[in-house]
Amino acid sequence: MPLVEISIVAGRPPSMVRDLIHQVHAAVRDSLDAPDGAIRVLVREIPPEHWAAGDITKAEQAEQEASHER
Repeated sequence: MPLVEISIVAGRPPSMVRDLIHQVHAAVRDSLDAPDGAIRVLVREIPPEHWAAGDITKAEQAEQEASHER
């Protein structure tokens, strides 16, 4: 039973997350010849305040970008 776990920053429209699930499911099915019912796709949406790179959270990064645009 293939299990794919994906972590993304929260905030995308549900339709976009649904499309991600569909595309990943199809890729696993096609590459492993796995039956549809055996494939699991788990998407974790992490709040931007809890996702950081280089000691800057995604929320802080968005604030910085917004202040530069003003």
